[in-house]
Amino acid sequence: MATQPTQTDNIYSPEDIEKNKTMAGLAYLLFFLPLITCPESGYAKFHANQSLLLTIAAILGYVVLTIIPFIGWILIPFFSIGVMILWVIGLINGFSGNAKHLPIIGKLFVILK
Repeated sequence: MATQPTQTDNIYSPEDIEKNKTMAGLAYLLFFLPLITCPESGYAKFHANQSLLLTIAAILGYVVLTIIPFIGWILIPFFSIGVMILWVIGLINGFSGNAKHLPIIGKLFVILK
């Protein structure tokens, strides 16, 4: 029985993934870190892009929610929990060698090429 190919198959080499797992995970702390330390790694750039998307979405979400009186202010804690969940998912994917897009926002844009 054949297994289904994962998203990392044929996209990033196993050597690239193994060598740059740490930087891919650390991208969720500082999105530009992999761009400085391993600019040749497609795997690390993928996670740097996902982290940058999450950062931009979080900033825009907070700005919008703070502008909306009362209802927006009530929704900020729930939005923060959602951002934290996406951050943890990305962190786990980066350190474990998975190149999965973040739910909801992950497939929207490719900022870093």
